[in-house]
Amino acid sequence: MRALEHIGIAVRSLQEAIPRWERLLGVPCYKIEEVPSEGVRTAFFRVGAVKIELLEATRPDSPIARFLERRGEGIHHLAFAVDDVRQALIALGEKGFAPLHEEPRPGADNKWVGFFHPRSANGVLVEVCQDREES
Repeated sequence: MRALEHIGIAVRSLQEAIPRWERLLGVPCYKIEEVPSEGVRTAFFRVGAVKIELLEATRPDSPIARFLERRGEGIHHLAFAVDDVRQALIALGEKGFAPLHEEPRPGADNKWVGFFHPRSANGVLVEVCQDREES
């Protein structure tokens, strides 16, 4: 893994959360994007070398909606930049981390993404991501 790429935070409303995070971080939201396949709208902030991603559910059966129902708002995942998402899914799987899917998926912010079950990492959902242009 090259670096922490972003921290994902589940929120009930981007409309309410974006101004709050702009005040907290002192930087504007630079992108709002929907990922229909995951049932989520995202908003991104740059803070130094790391990004903050706010995640809002767009449908009640989405992973974010289920997370909010069970745990409420808060940190949803940590995402790490990798050179090859497909290889990271295989290598970390061989090391005992449980991938949530076998193939990378298109994610927000023009990334290929893969996730590992929280039980594999002390209750933390871990994402590996790679810029789509690199694949």
